[in-house]
Amino acid sequence: MSGTLAGADAWQALLDREAIRDCLYRYCRGIDRCDEAALRSAYWPDATDCHGAWKGSATGFIDQALTKLRKGGRRVHQISNILIELAGDTAAVESSFLALQSTAAQPGHETFLCGRYVDRFERRQGEWRVADRTVVYDWIEERARPELARGDAQLFGVRQPTAAMAPADPVYALLAALHAPARR
Repeated sequence: MSGTLAGADAWQALLDREAIRDCLYRYCRGIDRCDEAALRSAYWPDATDCHGAWKGSATGFIDQALTKLRKGGRRVHQISNILIELAGDTAAVESSFLALQSTAAQPGHETFLCGRYVDRFERRQGEWRVADRTVVYDWIEERARPELARGDAQLFGVRQPTAAMAPADPVYALLAALHAPARR
C-alpha cells in the first residue's frame, strides 16, 4: 500500500489538515467581520498575497482591505472543496470560494465572485498559516441591487440579529461567553 500513511503519521496528517482548514475559516471570519486579529492570524507576518489588484505583502493587503471594509458595505465569503497536499512543514492548498460583496461607496451594487485561493501554507513552531496566496478568479457577476442600500431594519425586517463588524457581531458574544470563567 504505497502512498498511504499509518499510525502516528496518519493522525498527524489529520491534525495538520484540520489546522489548515481552521486557518482558512479564520480568514473568512476576519475578512467578513473586519476582525483584524483573526485576519492577521491566518497569515505569517512575512507572507505575500496576490489578491486581484493587490500584489505584495499580506500585511499590506490586510491594511488596505480593512481601511476599505471598515467604511461599510456587506460581504460574505464561503470556502469549499479544500484540497490539501502535505509535504513536511509545507502544504499546497487549493480552496474554492464564493464571495458576495457590496461597498460603502456603492451600497446598491453587488459583486458575486467565485474563484480559488491557491495557497502555500507553512508550519512554523507547530502552527499552520498562509505563507503565500494567489487568488484565482473563475467567475464574476455584477448587478444593481438598490435594496442593499437600505438599513438593516428595513432590509431584513424581523430577521434579526444581522451581521456586524467585530466585536458587535453576535458570534463575539458567544465566544466571550464560552471563554468566561464558570460561575459558581
